[in-house]
Amino acid sequence: MTRKGIARRGLLAAAGGGTAIAALPPAPAGAQAAPAQGGPLELFRMAAAPTTPTGLALSRDGRMFLFMPRFDDKTVYSVGEVAEDGSVRPWPDEATNRPDPKRPQDTFFHIPNGVFDAEDRLWVLDAGLMASSGPPVPGAPKLMCFDLGSGRVMRTILLGPAVEPTSSLNDLRVDARGAFITDQGQDGQGAVIAVDLASGRVTRRLARHSSTASVKGVLKLVEGQPVRQRRPDGGSSEVQGGANGIALSADGETLFYAPLMGRRLYAVPTATLLDPQADDAAVAAAVEDLGEKGLTGGLTADAAGRVYLTWQEFNAIGVRHPDGRFEQLGSDPRLIWPDTFQIRDGWLYVNSAQVNRRGSFNGGIDRQQPPYAVFRMRLPAG
Repeated sequence: MTRKGIARRGLLAAAGGGTAIAALPPAPAGAQAAPAQGGPLELFRMAAAPTTPTGLALSRDGRMFLFMPRFDDKTVYSVGEVAEDGSVRPWPDEATNRPDPKRPQDTFFHIPNGVFDAEDRLWVLDAGLMASSGPPVPGAPKLMCFDLGSGRVMRTILLGPAVEPTSSLNDLRVDARGAFITDQGQDGQGAVIAVDLASGRVTRRLARHSSTASVKGVLKLVEGQPVRQRRPDGGSSEVQGGANGIALSADGETLFYAPLMGRRLYAVPTATLLDPQADDAAVAAAVEDLGEKGLTGGLTADAAGRVYLTWQEFNAIGVRHPDGRFEQLGSDPRLIWPDTFQIRDGWLYVNSAQVNRRGSFNGGIDRQQPPYAVFRMRLPAG
């Protein structure tokens, strides 16, 4: 599909079989447009993903991929390509999407996200889990780099040296020098993992640092309801979520990150994360607290130094300007648990993951309603 095709196509399919529907549904009451310097938030496509799509990536020519962690055995595949009609197929094939503990380096287990690099190669993050909790399968946590045309694996980097039994790898950013991964931790004790792409060295950074930890007592409301782990017997507990969303500055010198259950935004130099001579104290000393930013999921940054945030409590997209000001750019009630951003050709894309509707937050009742929405908005100039 070409970039021209992206701009031309709208909502084309519903869940189940790629059946075309006549037109985009109208924006309901409560939908909000962006300020005049940008474009309005618009519904771009509905994707018939089989389960929760936490990740989104678009190639240069407009191919769209969704990433679906293996939260449970209902996850039939973890990486899917979205067709123009909204149907989704496993990518690169069904066999790769079947987790095999005997072939942990060659098959997908739990894929929360993936990104394209400057050469349009697809990097896929595998947390190596067989469910939402439990220790990662030995040898399964990894980065895999794919040639998009052939689907061939070009490189695999094992993340085992930086992974703990309670790890839950979540988000990924890649540039020419390094790959950076958040570990939100199943116990809320997170970290940032830095991968030197030249040497393949993998280092766990900021482990048990306050900036990567889940903050106790945080109340998060999505669709008007507190987000808590809720059991079928009526019991509940706080959600644990350490380092979650990350963004790279355009020059690759700064990594922005934030806990899932925490209201502050942090930054750290990527050179420090990658420096083999920097110890834990040196990395911690380099962290900058950028202040209150609300409760968010995914982050991204543009060439003008703006950091975009998924404001999950407001079904909205927010932005932090370089001078520290925050602004809401757009919202829509259909943008349920906005999760991952992608900037492509002056457009900002974001997916609606519906994580809060999963059974683990609703007493075992799955309230997700496929298909899943993908929105976009034209970015301000610069």
